[in-house]
Amino acid sequence: MALPHATCQTGFVTEQDDTPSTKNRSTTPISEAFRDFVSTGWAPAPLTVATALAQAPNATARRAALSAEFAAVPLVIPAGEAKQRSNDTEYPYRPHTAFTYLTGWGATTVPGSILVGVPSDEGHHWIVFTRPPAPRTSDEFYANSAIGEFWTGRRPGLDDVAAWLAIETRDIESWPVTSRALLASAAIIREADPALTAQADGARTGDPSDPESPDALLARVVSEMRLVKDEWEIDQMRLAVEATHRGFEDIIRALPEATAHPRGERLIEGAFHTRARLEGNDTGYGTIAASGPHACILHWVTNDGPVIPGDLVLVDAGVELDTLYTADITRTLPITGTFSEIQARVYRAVLEAADAAFDVVKPGALFRDVHEAAMSVIAQHVSDWGFLPVPLEASLAKEGQHHRRYMIHGTSHHLGLDVHDCAQARREMYMDKELEPGMVFTIEPGLYFQPDDHTVPSEWRGIGVRIEDNIVVTATGGVNLSAGIPRTLTEVENWVTSTLASLH
Repeated sequence: MALPHATCQTGFVTEQDDTPSTKNRSTTPISEAFRDFVSTGWAPAPLTVATALAQAPNATARRAALSAEFAAVPLVIPAGEAKQRSNDTEYPYRPHTAFTYLTGWGATTVPGSILVGVPSDEGHHWIVFTRPPAPRTSDEFYANSAIGEFWTGRRPGLDDVAAWLAIETRDIESWPVTSRALLASAAIIREADPALTAQADGARTGDPSDPESPDALLARVVSEMRLVKDEWEIDQMRLAVEATHRGFEDIIRALPEATAHPRGERLIEGAFHTRARLEGNDTGYGTIAASGPHACILHWVTNDGPVIPGDLVLVDAGVELDTLYTADITRTLPITGTFSEIQARVYRAVLEAADAAFDVVKPGALFRDVHEAAMSVIAQHVSDWGFLPVPLEASLAKEGQHHRRYMIHGTSHHLGLDVHDCAQARREMYMDKELEPGMVFTIEPGLYFQPDDHTVPSEWRGIGVRIEDNIVVTATGGVNLSAGIPRTLTEVENWVTSTLASLH
């Protein structure tokens, strides 16, 4: 069985290469003289003293918990390969969330690595297969632009990875031999590496699309394990929120330049992205920088519009740390520092809904209760403003829900390694689940009056407001991890005006 992507030569160009994506490009000379010269004269590899990552004990405990759910079943959790962007270029690499959760290896993960659990008398014996550094005498080092270290940088040694993760680590070249005995009965995270999943499907019987298949069960169990965060994870969430706060400060400082450019939203996006790359791995998701009526488009990530004084700008953004934990914060900012009378009315209504939702948060409450609390406030306000075609009680009834026209999204989602974390958990473990200490999720109500919505007066059209915070459940209630990011109307106005004033 071939090693997945072991001979990948994306962008690898030699005089003999006729790959369609590279055959018209310049070639790398492969003469014996060149080989001899390029393989000599290199300094010894630097000595390293690797120590276990802070999260390694947590990952060990997670693997033990997973093992208990899958007695005698081999488990395969790939990090995945880089994904094609176009032709022979790829998106920035990020390992699959399940791999990071179960190993603790984050942004520095070597693409193509695989975590394998081999059944044993004690549960599972765990091994990480990864690609070690290439010898300077190998063609791979200089001639393979997909994995060659001359092109992509030095990889950690097997001993380093083993020390970081506190787990046995082997060269991925040995994986094909191991895999033959495992894949026929293994459960695999299907979406992580499609090529490896196809090999597993070819070696197994049964319907891989069966929702009760071992693969589906593995994805579900790992998702549900992540519903409750440990203390180390919660600390990472705090750090991500703090970095995101600084990113919003950068956004405010960028507002004068943004208002002077016809694509000012891009300058807002760029200011935040710079902060994310400085303090973490990347943004945790596509930043929404939605000015004026674009704020009414819930997932506006085109970010190519103007930033006009007097309008609001809704920014939904989060820094993803090198550990891959992400924040997810939304603030709606008055571009000149002051809300208009109608903008303020909308903002106060959304803030009231957010506070009502937060008041519900305590152990034993249902996750869906958070949403219902926010929606009751939203419904009350749009009814008071005369926007509903029916009485408030009729709209709140299950068969009504007219108020959802102005807030069609949910109020909360779990948050962690994924911005929409735990997505493969069962409904009874997510929406219908009682809140427990250690759960981390968003509270993000909003109101959106589309620019062409004739159910509202013209002066309300094109206003969109969302306030999003990151909440952790404790034994005594909820803690707003992002409470330090200004959120009340007065706080936001003072934040924007004082920051803008400091630029002069």
